[in-house]
Amino acid sequence: MKRLLFVLALLGLVLPIVASADSINLTNQFGTVTITASGITSKGSELMSFNGIQPTKNHSLGSVSFATGILNSGSLWTGGTFSDAGSSFVVIGVGKWGEPKGSIFNGSFVGPIDWTLLSSNKQFHEYQLTGAISGQSYLGRTLTGNTTQTIYTYWNQEIVDHKGNIKLGTSHLATPEPSTLGLLGTGLVVLAGMVRRKPFRS
Repeated sequence: MKRLLFVLALLGLVLPIVASADSINLTNQFGTVTITASGITSKGSELMSFNGIQPTKNHSLGSVSFATGILNSGSLWTGGTFSDAGSSFVVIGVGKWGEPKGSIFNGSFVGPIDWTLLSSNKQFHEYQLTGAISGQSYLGRTLTGNTTQTIYTYWNQEIVDHKGNIKLGTSHLATPEPSTLGLLGTGLVVLAGMVRRKPFRS
């Protein structure tokens, strides 16, 4: 019985760790962002870190691109909410980070996408785009998480061609199973403890 209890306890600890190994933490910078009421589109943003790994100087690990749906509420200039309909969020790797076929993550936004004006002056505006994302990892597993993209625009450029650039983007994605597996492991340990107890005498 002691051996069974040990095995179940070990499973309770190991299973969440194995599942969390599918998590992805990444940052991105630069690239061009187009901002209109039809949606926000970002192309050419450079993947600057992947789970703590950074590229060599003047290089990147790949690219991050995304697109939102239409502006549902609010204003482009003061903040609002974009739709997730027709949205996308794609991370492409290069070199050894490009397996398989260059795709690290292929997904889309899930639910409303918040658009917030952080600061504004006579030279530039700074915005923050945040939203939940979900899709498939390069291992074929479903990942869910969120992304925050800080975007700046020069006021004269924004008015003329609706263009901006990404100051910094951060995204966290993970399999949804770790917490479930953790509860399963804990439940197994409790069950083993109950089985181990001697029955009450009548």
